[in-house]
Amino acid sequence: MAAPMSSSSLKPAVPTEFTARVSQFGGGVFVVFLAASFASALWLLVSGKIELLAPDQSREGVLQGEVTHKIAKQLSKAAVPQAAADLERGASWLLLSDTGARVRPGCEGWLFLNDEMRINRHARANADTKAAVVRDVQQRLAKRGISLLVVVVADKSRIASARLCGLRRPAQLQSRAVTWVEGLNGAGVQAMDLAPVLQPLGPEAYLRTDTHWSEAGAAAAAEAIARQVRAMGISATPHKAFEVRAQAPALRAGDLVRLAGLEWLPVNWQPAAQKVAASLILEKADAVHSDADSLDDLFGDTNLPNVALIGTSFSRNSNFVGFLQQALGAPIGDFSKDGGEFSGGANVYFNNPAFTQTPPQLVIWEIPERDLQTPYSDVIKLL
Repeated sequence: MAAPMSSSSLKPAVPTEFTARVSQFGGGVFVVFLAASFASALWLLVSGKIELLAPDQSREGVLQGEVTHKIAKQLSKAAVPQAAADLERGASWLLLSDTGARVRPGCEGWLFLNDEMRINRHARANADTKAAVVRDVQQRLAKRGISLLVVVVADKSRIASARLCGLRRPAQLQSRAVTWVEGLNGAGVQAMDLAPVLQPLGPEAYLRTDTHWSEAGAAAAAEAIARQVRAMGISATPHKAFEVRAQAPALRAGDLVRLAGLEWLPVNWQPAAQKVAASLILEKADAVHSDADSLDDLFGDTNLPNVALIGTSFSRNSNFVGFLQQALGAPIGDFSKDGGEFSGGANVYFNNPAFTQTPPQLVIWEIPERDLQTPYSDVIKLL
């Protein structure tokens, strides 16, 4: 039987003079920090830099907390909270090799975006919704005589899985791109999954500290897309020749270092940067212009590309557009958008005079695999 506790053991410990002073100092610092944070956030509000309610906010977005999430995200960029967050991120990396919530470290210095390995709620329903959106866009384009080719860019964590090491990519994600693309093809929409093209390259298809593909991956993807375009019976115009010039290797700042909140650290303290030899892709100057071509230029738009690209930052990295133009043998209209996710680039282009006044013969829609099963409440406005 346990001995009864004495009354003296229940008494709180009497703080020493040292702990009392330290507690007072810590409390004072905390109060000053809260006051400074509040002042910097208030300054953002007063200066009008905070958008309290987006003009295109949907009812679903309000109910799902998107309004408060966006406001909190904007307030977090105030000077004091941002500085505190930077210090926390830097200390966590230097002391614990922690890369934060959005980035996960693999082996041999590889970094991966956590979004690629997340299982979304209502994943199947979200993917079905987006497939329905694509089918609707394809049907509306077809009424205008415009073809559509959907291209899904495989996750870096799927192709460079040899560099995941201790990281786990859920097995149920392995077939999501294949299933989604097969569903579109079965519904009469031309779609392709780039995984079979990128898998032979393995880790070489992607950049080590960046979410995006390398030039090797971008070039392989461009060749595969060009073959599919030709198989659709479409000839990209106006016909041009392109040349590739190699440039000297230079350090490339990976976007995953920025997403980990470590870009402000000295370069030697950041995750080891990667040296990349970026290519320069140039259109060859035409040696001869025929009189017929000159007349066409005067009275028409024959020199405008008949292929338009709508996509994300994948289309804007590692010379993908240049490689695609070289593979097609023609310039293309690039309307991709950084951070465009599933439909950002589409909405920008379909509401652009470039589409309404000079519609293309083919639209290539590039979509990252990681965006296939995320929630979707946008509306594509096809004028």
